[in-house]
Amino acid sequence: MPGRVEGKVAFITGAARGQGRSHAVRLAEEGADIIAVDVCRQLDGVRFPMSTPEDLEETVAQVRKTGRRIVAAQVDVRDHDGLKEAVDDGVAQLGRLDIVCANAGLGSDGAPLDVMSEKTWRDMIDVNLTGVWLTAKVAIPHLVAGGRGGSIILTSSVGGLRGHANIGHYIAAKHGVVGLMRTLAWEMGEHGIRVNSVHPTQVNTPMVMHEGTYRLFRPDLENPTADDFAAVSQGMHLLPTPWVEAVDISNAVLYLASDEGRYVTGTTMTVDAGAMLK
Repeated sequence: MPGRVEGKVAFITGAARGQGRSHAVRLAEEGADIIAVDVCRQLDGVRFPMSTPEDLEETVAQVRKTGRRIVAAQVDVRDHDGLKEAVDDGVAQLGRLDIVCANAGLGSDGAPLDVMSEKTWRDMIDVNLTGVWLTAKVAIPHLVAGGRGGSIILTSSVGGLRGHANIGHYIAAKHGVVGLMRTLAWEMGEHGIRVNSVHPTQVNTPMVMHEGTYRLFRPDLENPTADDFAAVSQGMHLLPTPWVEAVDISNAVLYLASDEGRYVTGTTMTVDAGAMLK
């Protein structure tokens, strides 16, 4: 049987590991070829280890194992020209573009907004909001030129739908993604291009599972562990899990990318284990 996105091409940012790699592999399993980008270097101000060139190579290997093609590049989503070159080259090699997953995101130190540094604020907004806009910006001409419609999926967060202390820069960026999504849904509808956002709760990926997150959720402990974080995280959910897996988000992305979601646009899809009801 053909896959749910058979013969389509997906452009995915933040694809070297975590949710991005999961999206690339899941869409490839269902028949899509992949254009994958990631920064693949440590950014100033990020205390946990970021992706590496070797991580991106592993994504390439896993996609190829499915029998699909992949074009990969090391690009910072704040770099308009680099993003444009990557997607233009990918379309030239793979022949089309149908799906965009603006997934790349940054985690950084938290602080109350009245004492947060300007650099911390700007870095977060530049990557988690402006980078999402630039991803859409460089991809849309290819979607429109293809004349087949398409699907743009922007990664937000439950933090894009509610507030949380000490991560106001992240909350503001993820709320901004929702506004971006709704505006693009209006602007792209006439072309048959659907635009939606996905809103995960905590996801078991390197961006979440590190000491900085544990300290954010357990400031009462000197050296909190993953188990300490799990106890608090579980309390945020209705379902009995402290976090979800990357593939759970990928399955939502697959639905939005496929013809099963052909009339779904302008929506905020939560994958949150019931967190938004708490």
